[in-house]
Amino acid sequence: MAVSPAAVTNQPMQWMAVPGAIPGCPPGLEYLTQLDQLLVQQQVELLEAFTGIETKNKYAVKNSMGQQVYFAYEESDFCSRICCGAHRGFQFHVTDNNGQEVIRLNREFKCCAGGQWCAGCCDCCAYEILVEAPVGQVVGVVRQMGSFWKPHYHIMNERREMVFDMWGPCCAWSGACCTCDVDFTAYGSDGHTEVGKVTRQYAGFAKEMFTDATNFSVTFPQDLDVKLKATMLGACLLVDFMYFEDQDKENNQ
Repeated sequence: MAVSPAAVTNQPMQWMAVPGAIPGCPPGLEYLTQLDQLLVQQQVELLEAFTGIETKNKYAVKNSMGQQVYFAYEESDFCSRICCGAHRGFQFHVTDNNGQEVIRLNREFKCCAGGQWCAGCCDCCAYEILVEAPVGQVVGVVRQMGSFWKPHYHIMNERREMVFDMWGPCCAWSGACCTCDVDFTAYGSDGHTEVGKVTRQYAGFAKEMFTDATNFSVTFPQDLDVKLKATMLGACLLVDFMYFEDQDKENNQ
């Protein structure tokens, strides 16, 4: 069941104009052909801010002009949010400005996953997100990889072939007093050429102090395949859950 963004935010929004259909482009991803950056802004949940009870995450996805491109909302059960926190399994529905679901992001719950030392050894120790566009058709995968130090991910196509190699910083920390941005940089097949980036942006003292809502920017070449752009959006949400969801909550408490 689709959720109306206006019903959640209760704020007027300016949506990006609907582009025309493009042959070979999955329906709803036409927006991405015109963009080289997405701004991903988590919606502030007052119930969560005042009670500490974990609620379903919701994100406004905008272009660099502040026009809303998509709205993403989580589907997960109450028990998993309370008992598993940021380690829970989830499904995100990404809708366009007509309320149509154009992207679906799936992460399974894995009780042994999360530790970057073991992530390269076996699937049960590595988090991954499957990106579907349209729903039911996998177009990309983001998989946590093993690393002794820095966060490490592979951005893969639908055949699970690595396209980008993404590395985070040695200290992925955030908080009201940590005013710097945190970059997770994607490199090409040569391992050196920067081709994109997921950046956790400082949201201001008040928002950082009293909520766990996060702001991200996702950058990529404008001529990049739209399926990989959608996969980069999946990488953004995976990074948020793995490194900033529980961390921000602990800072606030």
